[in-house]
Amino acid sequence: MAIELPALPWPHAALAPHISAATLEQHYGTHHRAHVEETNRLLEGSGLEALGLEEIVRRAHGRLFEQAAQAWNHAFYWSCLSPRGGGEPGGRLGELLARQYGDVARFREEFARMALGLFGSGWAWLVQRPDGALGIVATRGAGTPLTGADVPLLACDVWEHAYYLDRQNARADYLEAFWKVVDWDAAGARLR
Repeated sequence: MAIELPALPWPHAALAPHISAATLEQHYGTHHRAHVEETNRLLEGSGLEALGLEEIVRRAHGRLFEQAAQAWNHAFYWSCLSPRGGGEPGGRLGELLARQYGDVARFREEFARMALGLFGSGWAWLVQRPDGALGIVATRGAGTPLTGADVPLLACDVWEHAYYLDRQNARADYLEAFWKVVDWDAAGARLR
């Protein structure tokens, strides 16, 4: 089965001014699309053609893994953003963050520390551990919690293509903008 580029859940300009339409057009329309197309090309003859994207990521190795994981990571990232996002997480997620980190501000500080401390390109994730606790992990390149026991709740793409057009090398400024479009409801709905 061919992997398809999922439609964005909102128009390209919907996250402005925090993430511009130009950034989304390049990030989604060029980078994400390229990962999907390369995944499909590499799938031919792999023995994994009949699987869905998540299972391909879990089973693939080498270049196929890298492309499939990037395709999945990007699709997940888009689901973490909303034009009506931002603010503070409520419900069970808000309670768990406060219990684990003291408050949401401390969680954001720790998340930013992990994202800014990542040398080069990769991802910052809020995950739920198998024991129910929350954690923050940073993965390099195409790394993804999907291949382990953690449940991904929230992802922040810290590859330069996620912010360079809007903020050049200012990753910290991008993280500030990220918090204004985070879809806390979607993250909370992923809790187990």
